[in-house]
Amino acid sequence: MFDVVIIGAGITGGMIARELSKYKLDICILEKENDVAMGATKANSAIVHAGFDAKEGTLKAKLNVRGSEMMEQVTKELGVKYKKNGSLVVAFNSDDLETLKKLYEQGCHNGVKELRLIDASELHELEPSLSENALGALLAPTGAIVCPYELNIASVGNAMDNGAELKRNFKVTAIEKTANGYTVRSEDDFVEAKFVVNAAGVYADEIAKLAGDSSFHIIPRRGEYILIDKECGDTVSHTIFRTPSKMGKGILVTPTVDGNLLLGPTAENIEDKDDTQTTAPGISSVMGNASEVLSKVPGGKNITSFCGLRAVGDTGDFIINSPFEGFINAAGIESPGLSSSPAIAEYVVGLLKENGLTLENNPSFDPYRAPTHAFREMSMEEKNKVIAKDPRYGRIVCRCETISEGEIVDAIHRNPAALDIDGADETGLSKGN
Repeated sequence: MFDVVIIGAGITGGMIARELSKYKLDICILEKENDVAMGATKANSAIVHAGFDAKEGTLKAKLNVRGSEMMEQVTKELGVKYKKNGSLVVAFNSDDLETLKKLYEQGCHNGVKELRLIDASELHELEPSLSENALGALLAPTGAIVCPYELNIASVGNAMDNGAELKRNFKVTAIEKTANGYTVRSEDDFVEAKFVVNAAGVYADEIAKLAGDSSFHIIPRRGEYILIDKECGDTVSHTIFRTPSKMGKGILVTPTVDGNLLLGPTAENIEDKDDTQTTAPGISSVMGNASEVLSKVPGGKNITSFCGLRAVGDTGDFIINSPFEGFINAAGIESPGLSSSPAIAEYVVGLLKENGLTLENNPSFDPYRAPTHAFREMSMEEKNKVIAKDPRYGRIVCRCETISEGEIVDAIHRNPAALDIDGADETGLSKGN
């Protein structure tokens, strides 16, 4: 019997597993897909939000600010790229300017540091490529960018390195309360655990219902993106937002940690929890909105488009609670879920402790994981030493990203081990960069 079973191997489940692996516990992560990071985590804006956008007093506000403050150290430990590039919420009319004042006040109340309002002159000095119609902005220097799926892979991998188990292709079909905890079943397998954490993304409401909790509903919100070639990656240096609406933060323009330019997302509530198709109207909307933000949108430089589904709860806040003894929901983790994930993990572990989970420090816990891109960032002397030990590092498979055969082999075998071609993507070989 496991101490804790976590349903869902996205960034929320991965961070919770890593946090739990700091203690002497038997942990199992269940994932219905063939790999981790297969839901919202692999298709989002990759933003570490500062925390000014969430309503004061909500879990979103509390955990966003805490998670943002934790993220630099977490990414350092996990060997994941992170850049504190700062973010700008840009106003284009008088109503937008009033919204900026409210966001500033809200951010200050939430505890976001270094926030300030800037005028058009300073804004255009910071970002010359913005439309001349931009009138001012809210500047959040603590905003950052990260690679979300690398962070997810690394968090699960680090949890596994510290003793956690991952079961893939395990689609939960039943959850039964037992005298000692819970039995969680798939069609052809089962696990037993004292505690269960529901971190199932857009399916979190369905998992909760299997346990007997029908208190919330998850709405999939489609978000379409366009990824632009690296030659356009310096179009902006900050993450550029429009003023938010009830559907979210709107179309953003941002650099990525890999040097590309990212545009999106759209925001469309749908019913199908598996529909991640891109659409002509969606891509047109992204380009149209981006053209209002930038003086000139790089044309003909699109590498790819993609779509993700955000798990929007019907409560207006993250749904992190314990409806039954030994069962924890970590649901409705929409934006700023990625930013909040380290703090969500802390919060969930606290709930588990309140539910009776004994937490004894794991003396062998190692928070560090070697980065996957170390080879291309080495000096020539360092590369030669690595190649002398393993000649496969001298065979470059992807020249644009300088990915060697050695790194691909390493990605295939390190936790969580790759089971198919897509699983080797941790190297960055097939990012489309």
